[in-house]
Amino acid sequence: MPTESSYPLQDIPDIDLWDFLFERKDRKFPDDKVIYLDPYTKRSYTYAQTRKTALDFGKGLKSQWDWQKGDVLAVFSPNCIDTPAITWGTLWTGGIISSANPSYTVDELAFQLGDCQAKALVTQKPLLKLAVEAARRVGLSPDRIILIGDERDEQGKFKHFSSILNISGVARWRKPRIDPAKDLAFLVYSSGTTGHPKGVMLSHRNIVSNTMMITLGEWRHLSWDSCPDGKGDRVMAFLPFYHIYGLTNLIHQSLYAGFTLVVMPKFNIEDFCSIVQEHRITFIYAVPPVILLLGKHPIVKKYDFRSVRMINSGAAPLSKELVEAAYKNVRVPIKQGYGLTETSPTTHTQPWEEWYATVGSVGKLLPNQVAKYMAPDGQTEVPIGETGELWIKGPNVCIGYHKNPEATKQALTPDGYFKTGDIGYQDAQGNFYITDRVKELIKYKGFQVAPAELEGLLSSHPKVADVAVVGVHIPHEATEVPRAYVVPATGVNAGKETEDEIVAWLSERVAHYKRLRGGIRFIDAVPKTLSGKILRKVLKEKAAQEEAGNAPVKAKL
Repeated sequence: MPTESSYPLQDIPDIDLWDFLFERKDRKFPDDKVIYLDPYTKRSYTYAQTRKTALDFGKGLKSQWDWQKGDVLAVFSPNCIDTPAITWGTLWTGGIISSANPSYTVDELAFQLGDCQAKALVTQKPLLKLAVEAARRVGLSPDRIILIGDERDEQGKFKHFSSILNISGVARWRKPRIDPAKDLAFLVYSSGTTGHPKGVMLSHRNIVSNTMMITLGEWRHLSWDSCPDGKGDRVMAFLPFYHIYGLTNLIHQSLYAGFTLVVMPKFNIEDFCSIVQEHRITFIYAVPPVILLLGKHPIVKKYDFRSVRMINSGAAPLSKELVEAAYKNVRVPIKQGYGLTETSPTTHTQPWEEWYATVGSVGKLLPNQVAKYMAPDGQTEVPIGETGELWIKGPNVCIGYHKNPEATKQALTPDGYFKTGDIGYQDAQGNFYITDRVKELIKYKGFQVAPAELEGLLSSHPKVADVAVVGVHIPHEATEVPRAYVVPATGVNAGKETEDEIVAWLSERVAHYKRLRGGIRFIDAVPKTLSGKILRKVLKEKAAQEEAGNAPVKAKL
């Protein structure tokens, strides 16, 4: 039988995100509560300022560009305290937000802009050149590019978002009727094994439900007005806002619960430690590579972490060894959660009181969901304690994949289960464990890398005859990295010079997290089935042997 959550069932209101966040009657914190804070500039937004800026921006969109329900606003920016207001202003119009990784190349950004059919693009000044070129390639007019952040365009060619805040000054603009279960709020791109990222369609109801689920399962331990100084919990925000982890768990959760979110544009270990100490951070969402730094980086010992009540790690598996090393160094409890872009994202989390008792578990199922582990036949549910593929059903499960009905059909069952592609089991106490992945995605520090995308690029190099890419786990970095197994073209010297050339060539064509940090191994032939499918398991086993020092650099397969 499928496992149901042990938490009380939540009554999910049938309302859109704007009404859920800004028209609620149960808010306990005041209008002047600071929600978003930039620790570098000290600029901030209170709850009331966020609401007003969002409303003015939404009206400005309608006035400036005749913004319509269903229009897509793309956001190409590092973390910025202006992002939440931009987001909800767009949703107020009935529009959709599609955020892109700020490390994207022109080609990668252009693909997303074209696929989501963006009607406008928000970025920051340092990214303007790349953004303009990507927009040009998909026919998006330069006057539909606007800036957020503290820097302005001195030449005045590109407007700052503040210049279009309800510029008409009239009250005739109205929020359209939104169907929470059917209308999209976000189009979040997640890498797929076919190479190009897939647009995950998330409705208003998806995000509303997950926000409520996380509140009960995680944030019930936090308060907007507690803590010794009476200012409430302060949450560190360095996880990227364009990623579903940051989008829901940081942007939405902080506004709904009334906590102060201290926003870093990007992670830096010394700045991170300094901000924790200066702002007395009480809760941190993190990823395993950051946990690794907390356990090993010498600078950590120079700072005071006593204000931190809990760290939650997600996006990739967290080992017991990493938890123990970090706890020894900073003396802060560290637990783990689990989720996917397609589930908005969080489905499981370890209860605070069980953070060490169940190290290695991703925790218990959050409210309003059911889950089961399925046998490879896709028909049989495996018993408790046995390994299978995790399937999840709940109001947080996405509508499907944008313009990809075949992928949607493969991922979602007729009765509403999402096939996660992750392998694991649950114990008799309701703790879930993830042990492997069916999907071939490589997870580099929380980022998803599609092997097929890299293979497609590498195969176009003149010195590459054939290629396969797999993920190699690097323990000292607590992450996977991409490694390419290359069959060199006839007459090509399979040596270090060629390896360096190909690695550098690819680095110029992909985002930083897709680079071949695992290097290249030259082989005689890529192992494949008779039908031509790459036998990645063979290569991953070979890679494991190489990392253990049991195989030469030049593999012979």
